[in-house]
Amino acid sequence: KIIPVGADWTNREPLLGYPNAIESNKYVIPENGALEIIIKAIEDEKRPYFLILDEMNLSHVERYFADFLSAMESGEAIPLHTIERSKTNIPQSIILPKNLFIIGTVNIDETTYMFSPKVLDRANTLEFRLNEDDLARYFNSPISLNMDVLKNKGADQAESFVAMATNGSTKDFEKLKDDLLHFFTELKKTGAEFGYRTASEIGRLIQKLEELGESGDDLLDIAIMQKLLPKLHGSRSKLSKVLIILGALCLTNPKDCKAKYFDQIDEIDFTESNIKYKLSFEKIVRMYKNAIDNGFASYAEA
Repeated sequence: KIIPVGADWTNREPLLGYPNAIESNKYVIPENGALEIIIKAIEDEKRPYFLILDEMNLSHVERYFADFLSAMESGEAIPLHTIERSKTNIPQSIILPKNLFIIGTVNIDETTYMFSPKVLDRANTLEFRLNEDDLARYFNSPISLNMDVLKNKGADQAESFVAMATNGSTKDFEKLKDDLLHFFTELKKTGAEFGYRTASEIGRLIQKLEELGESGDDLLDIAIMQKLLPKLHGSRSKLSKVLIILGALCLTNPKDCKAKYFDQIDEIDFTESNIKYKLSFEKIVRMYKNAIDNGFASYAEA
């Protein structure tokens, strides 16, 4: 279910509905279908259900999504109403099911809001960017966009998808702990350090990536991009030195990192072998350039 988020969403009612103030035995269900898909997921636990919030940051996420954020942290039920079940088919409370996957699409401009750390801590942030080759292939492709070809694709993988997503994960940080501790130390200097939740989710993410065939340095590179860097934002004076140090942590040989890379930012070859975490290093370099040029930088680039 794809649901466009409204700029006027100030509470949970557009997603979870509310008790009717006039007719006390009735519950008003959102017309967008958000509550229905959650209930369907609860009743059909073997298949995955996707709640997609389009333009999620057109309103303050912390306001309309507060109950979800709390439930993700505590695992407890979200109360809906106190009406007797015989008078309404909506349960009095719901526990977010593990086969429900919530995705938010985000664009950054002057009409949108930034995410707070408590939102980012519970999310995996994926950045989508085009390069020249992507655009050239689009221009040269004679194939028109046809979303219908995606219908029913992957239907035979539904149960295995849920099983993989809900299987427990191990906390094996032996290969990662040194790098993660270094990143923690540097991120702490900007107030963007991470806690037990983020560390645990990094371990889980890496295990799932390995199951999907990722290996080597790409594992931590993806984790850094999705879980550590998104909270970074601030002024040039706050970020510039820290970004150089974070960039050095992405290199096999960090010697003279500033002189070789950040002082010659337009000449960097991001494919060179000395760059261990290529996605993260490129992002850090872009943020550094924004900080120098504009006096401010953020992971979410407008």
